[in-house]
Amino acid sequence: MPTIFDELLERFHAYLAGVDNDLVADEVERIGWDMSARALEPRTLGCLDYLDRIDELAPADAKPLTRFVADHRDELRWGQTYSAADFGQGFIDNYGWLEVFGTRGHFVNDAVAGGLLILGPDIVYPDHHHIAEEIYIPLTGGTEWRMGEGGYHVRDAGEVINHASNVSHAMRTGKEPLMALYLWRGGPLAQKSTIGPMNDLRGRG
Repeated sequence: MPTIFDELLERFHAYLAGVDNDLVADEVERIGWDMSARALEPRTLGCLDYLDRIDELAPADAKPLTRFVADHRDELRWGQTYSAADFGQGFIDNYGWLEVFGTRGHFVNDAVAGGLLILGPDIVYPDHHHIAEEIYIPLTGGTEWRMGEGGYHVRDAGEVINHASNVSHAMRTGKEPLMALYLWRGGPLAQKSTIGPMNDLRGRG
């Protein structure tokens, strides 16, 4: 009998398969979806309080995924990469992610990681970068996103945002929370992001 985790993976896959974007379609085709389950203990976080509002904000094509996650929030293993020492306690209280598959998620995959990021309202996720290439798809709109040395731009739900390897990026939410689906590939899948833009690091020698 399928578990809630099987259904989570199925809904995650179904949403991605419906995204009309060549980059996403190629990745969906490349991912081996017959993954082995990993036994994980549930872990909850404060940011899960936003899940019902996130489901209200999500477009119709994302609701099968956002509603399922909201309904089963306490059965899943939520994580945080950072601590209060990195960005402050206010950030930590309003931030978390769920890795559906990857090197530490509910399903085993050593080639690509996929999951969901939550940020609460009025939160800045400062400039950071990592070796892995990253594909983001916001499931709620209204958040401002920045890449490289460019400015912030509001992104709609369903837009595809591609961060190449080691390209700095940042996000800041407005009055509503953010949920974004992510895929990581081509680098360490559990790496803690390096804080700050790349050009700052180069300038320090």
